[in-house]
Amino acid sequence: MEKVQWMILGVGMVLLLSACDFTVPSNNEGLVDTLSNTDTREAKSDTTTSLVDSMPPDQTIVRDTPALPPAQIIETGQVQPEQVMAFAETLMGTPYVYASTNPKVGFDCSGFITYVFNHFNIRVPRSSIDFTNVGKPIPVEQAKRGDIILFTGTDSTERFVGHMGLVVANTDTLRFIHSTSGKAMGVTITPLSKYYRSRFVKTIRIFPQNDSQGLL
Repeated sequence: MEKVQWMILGVGMVLLLSACDFTVPSNNEGLVDTLSNTDTREAKSDTTTSLVDSMPPDQTIVRDTPALPPAQIIETGQVQPEQVMAFAETLMGTPYVYASTNPKVGFDCSGFITYVFNHFNIRVPRSSIDFTNVGKPIPVEQAKRGDIILFTGTDSTERFVGHMGLVVANTDTLRFIHSTSGKAMGVTITPLSKYYRSRFVKTIRIFPQNDSQGLL
């Protein structure tokens, strides 16, 4: 009797498992996503919609491209351009020494300019490239004694400022005083030759007095 009961129980279990479409996993396989492809797509779509709906409104602010900074003004006070130029010319022959502003040692190009203006308590940038946005740009033909002339470095294909000088005269040809690492190897006066024209960047004016004076 007991054997018959066990047989009936066993048959019942088999029928129950078949009805549930139960499959016993083999080889310790991991769990398998039982959602159908349709259910999966709908679930993902619902999640995406929920995330988008929960995001705050766009806070991006559209701004125009910022304008270039205004030209830096150098305060020259009551100092006259002729005073500066007369002093600069007393330094003729001072040797060229890179990164120096000491007349007892020598000057590089911007070191010479710095020393000359500092003599009159006029603060100017220390490096030539920092003069790029200084003063008022003027046509080279209108440059006057005391205006500043800017050049590229020795590689003229690199069109940023790397050398500078002070305009001495601008009659038959423009001449400028500068500290050069070239043949003169020091402070000298040089004409705006074809070579320097190839390196020319611009002339700038920091002395307002030059706006009312005639060509020199």
